[in-house]
Amino acid sequence: MDKRSLTAGSLALFIAVALGAFGAHGLRSQVGPAAVAQWHTGVEYQFYHGLGLILLAVLGGRLAAGPIALIRRFFLAGIVLFSGSIYLLATRDILGTHALTKVLGPITPLGGLCFLAGWAVLFITAWRMPVDR
Repeated sequence: MDKRSLTAGSLALFIAVALGAFGAHGLRSQVGPAAVAQWHTGVEYQFYHGLGLILLAVLGGRLAAGPIALIRRFFLAGIVLFSGSIYLLATRDILGTHALTKVLGPITPLGGLCFLAGWAVLFITAWRMPVDR
């Protein structure tokens, strides 16, 4: 079992649940439906990749430590860049951070690329594994 991935995944999921609840109950009255939908997208992707980190923890004994560490880094970077930028974009009306939109907009796809890179490393690692018999 990979302790780092389990710790990171459980923390990411804890935060995703808390942010999801905040979006459903606290944010809804502060911003419009489009911003709530953006927030939900951020939570959803954070949740998926938190579960991906838990999957890595379970696979810890079957995959080499190097790829697991690389995938974990990509997933965590994706959560911060993709979900984090979406959270900030969704709340720019209440935070008064409209000036950051030009910076945050391009950061979101970089986070998506990190997610893709993590899944690609997992795919390549799995592809290269010997077949169990």
